[in-house]
Amino acid sequence: MKFEDLDARMRVYETAHDHCVLPGLHIVVRLDGKNFTRLTKQTWPFEAPFDPRFRDLMLDTVTHLMECGIGAVYGYAQSDEISLLLRQDDTTFGRKTRKLISVLAGEASAKFSLGLGGLASFDARVCQLPSQASVMDYFRWRHEDAHRNALSAHCYWLLRKRGESAQTASAALLGLSTAGKNELLFQHGINFNDLPSWQKRGVAVFWEDYQIPAVNPKTGEDVTAQRRRLTRDLDLPLGDAYNEYVRAFIS
Repeated sequence: MKFEDLDARMRVYETAHDHCVLPGLHIVVRLDGKNFTRLTKQTWPFEAPFDPRFRDLMLDTVTHLMECGIGAVYGYAQSDEISLLLRQDDTTFGRKTRKLISVLAGEASAKFSLGLGGLASFDARVCQLPSQASVMDYFRWRHEDAHRNALSAHCYWLLRKRGESAQTASAALLGLSTAGKNELLFQHGINFNDLPSWQKRGVAVFWEDYQIPAVNPKTGEDVTAQRRRLTRDLDLPLGDAYNEYVRAFIS
C-alpha cells in the first residue's frame, strides 16, 4: 500500500471528531493547575494563603502564553487558574478546540514547571461565548470567584495557624456567611478590605501600545515609532468598573 493511501485512510481516525469554534464566536481558554490545592498545602514551599512567589509564577506563565503565537489579547489569573481571551477573528489552528487545549495546556505546564524547578501540569478547556456581554460576564464571574475564594482562604488559614486541624477549620467555615467570615478575620485584627488587591481580585496581563523615539530612514527626520508590549496589572477595579475594563480588550 502506498504511504499516501495509508495516510489518507488513517488520518480520518484522529480528525473525525475535530471540533472548530464557529466564526464570530469569542474564545476564552481557561487553564487550571492539576492538584495545585494539595501541592501548595503539602509539597511546595509557598506561604499560605497567598505568596508573591506563586503569584509571580502565574504571571510569568500568563505572559508566556500570550507570547507563544496564539492571538491572546487579555489574560487573567486568580489562584491556580488562568483565563485567556483570544481575538474574535483569531484563526490559530483553524480554531480547532483540541489544538488550542493541548498546546496551551502543554505550554503552561512547561513554563510553570521551569519556574518552579519541579513538575507541574495544567488542564484546559475552551469556552465559546456568543457576545461581548457574555465575555464580560465570564470575566466578572471569575473575578468575583477570586474574591470569594480569597475570603475563605484567609479564614481557613487563620484557623489553621491558630492550631486547628484541616477538618475542624473547614467545618467552622461551612455555612458561614460572607459577613461572618469578614467578622472572623476582623476579630483577629485582619480587615479583609485592607488586604492587597491582587489577592482578592486576581491579576491581569494585556498588550499595550507605546511609542519610542525613532528616525525616518528616508528623510533622517526625528519621528516616533509605535511598539507593543505586555503589561501586568495587580490592582484591578471592582464591580461594573471591571466590566468596562474588560470591554476594552474585546474586539
